[in-house]
Amino acid sequence: MIMLWLLTLTTAYLLGSIPFGYLLVRFVREEDVRSTGSGNIGATNVARAGGTILGIFTLLLDALKGFIAAFLAMQFAPNTVNGPSTLAIAAAVAAVIGHVFPVWLRFRGGKGIATALGVFIALAPLVALSSVGVFALIVATTRLVSLGSILAAVSIPFLVILLVPHRSPALLVGLSFISLLSIVKHHANIVRLLKGTESRFGSKNSDSSDQNNTDSNNKKVNA
Repeated sequence: MIMLWLLTLTTAYLLGSIPFGYLLVRFVREEDVRSTGSGNIGATNVARAGGTILGIFTLLLDALKGFIAAFLAMQFAPNTVNGPSTLAIAAAVAAVIGHVFPVWLRFRGGKGIATALGVFIALAPLVALSSVGVFALIVATTRLVSLGSILAAVSIPFLVILLVPHRSPALLVGLSFISLLSIVKHHANIVRLLKGTESRFGSKNSDSSDQNNTDSNNKKVNA
């Protein structure tokens, strides 16, 4: 049992740690995405650095790795009457941690939104779909991708309570932890939102508000 947990969580972490955004921009554009815009390796910044197509591929691949990590764990420990097994939930958490703190990039990764979406689809599809609705509504009305991501993450615990009546405490705790981690990783965005300087999707000046972050990240990358 202990070996099963170790192998499953290690595999989930390593899957989550694959930095698809970084790799796509590096191979296609021969650039370091961490030196552009916010310096993040997620889909939004990849779209800024390498174009919409690369951003979409990053989104899909980051979500897919999260889904696969949780799905594989579910094969070893199938769902119970109370929903996903504790092993599957732990694997989901490990995958998101892998994305946020990837060993390959000195533990400086993304914010976990797409990878979290992937594990949510595997563990609680209706919750995942509803959170996407929250994200889409906020982005459509404000053009603030970061705000949409943050509020979608905030909604997750409430959606779990509302939409998954037969759930284990581990599911609520695990999904809430993933959401909290993603929110914490948006700390710089939250500061800019409060200051009213956060860039809006499609804005010609979308890179300007992230310039200070870019300079800081350049120093880290070159350190």
